Amino acid sequence: MAVNMLNVEGLEQLDPQASVVMLNLMRFHARSRDGDGSGWDAYLRYSAVTVPMIKARGGTLLWTGEAKAVALGPHAGHDWDFVALVYYPSVAAFLDMMTSQAYEREADPHRVNGCAEHVIIATREAYSKFSAG
Repeated sequence: MAVNMLNVEGLEQLDPQASVVMLNLMRFHARSRDGDGSGWDAYLRYSAVTVPMIKARGGTLLWTGEAKAVALGPHAGHDWDFVALVYYPSVAAFLDMMTSQAYEREADPHRVNGCAEHVIIATREAYSKFSAG
């Protein structure tokens, strides 16, 4: 498995059958590392491959949007370009996707080419105005 910085040990300490919403924070390269357009263009290629993988495992995109400004807290190091909330029916489904050969071969290269930084935080619902499932 070549997915850089995937915290398998941390995720394996969570209930593997519990649903999870992954908070994705992304900062893009100005130019894609492979020279094919911008970092955003590479991220769009990544999304085109990844969304079907997410849906095949029972997951869905809940919300995406541009990160506009830090409203509270330190500004340094928090200049994100894009945010996404992605629901998975289980932690195991997320790990299955991220450790699959198809993800490594077809999706991750676009992510690496597009993202200067990509942080994914596993969350557990405490309150929701809408149903994730």
